[in-house]
Amino acid sequence: MLLKDKIIIVTGASSGIGAAAALKLAEQGAKLVLGARREAELRQIEGQIIQSNGAAVAVPGDVCDAGYADALVAMATERFGGLDGAFNNAGILGSGAMVAETAPAEWDEVLATNLTASYHAARAQIPALRARGGGSLVFTGSFIGHTATLPGMGAYAASKAGLVGLMQAIAVEHGAEGIRANVLMPGGTLTAIAMDAATNPETAAFISGLHALKRMAEPEEIADAALFLLSDMASFVTGSAMLADGGNSICKM
Repeated sequence: MLLKDKIIIVTGASSGIGAAAALKLAEQGAKLVLGARREAELRQIEGQIIQSNGAAVAVPGDVCDAGYADALVAMATERFGGLDGAFNNAGILGSGAMVAETAPAEWDEVLATNLTASYHAARAQIPALRARGGGSLVFTGSFIGHTATLPGMGAYAASKAGLVGLMQAIAVEHGAEGIRANVLMPGGTLTAIAMDAATNPETAAFISGLHALKRMAEPEEIADAALFLLSDMASFVTGSAMLADGGNSICKM
């Protein structure tokens, strides 16, 4: 039980990597506050955890709302007694428009969801972690905007690159307080969006071929990496942009 009785927030917990992480962390003994916009799906994950004798409470909402970050921390404190960590995982891709064709409203939405929301989360979470003597913050980044990018991903790449800088600032500002911060960078992962694209065999083969392992990740594999960063196994890991990308960053053919 790597996270026995640890109190952890997971956002984007209604599907994909977030849902897999929520189930994984609960199996490892964590008490979870689950966040996402889609209430029905979020309640389903909450129910799965409770039915398995785990501890979880769902708090539906939008991470772009600064008050929502405060509400998640308040729930962690009121229901479970504090906060030990967070997997700030919620994010969006955008439409796939080239930079010159990206509407300002879309740019603002992607940056608000992927970057500014992480600032709101950290602002709310850091005092709660400090009150417990430290903890771990994990943010979901991407190889896109770090080791490579793809056409049509300008806003997404900028938001994820900015997330690394935010994480590094948190790590140096709060390391002496026992607060660790890291960015987890998945490669192609079989979430609902990716699986829709991968229904075309040629597209699936192309995406898989971008990785040294010649396949995409299961969400549970990325959840394992998040578990590591949130647990005491990563007690000396902070300020890291950790790739879990199946060799995407090193694969050229």
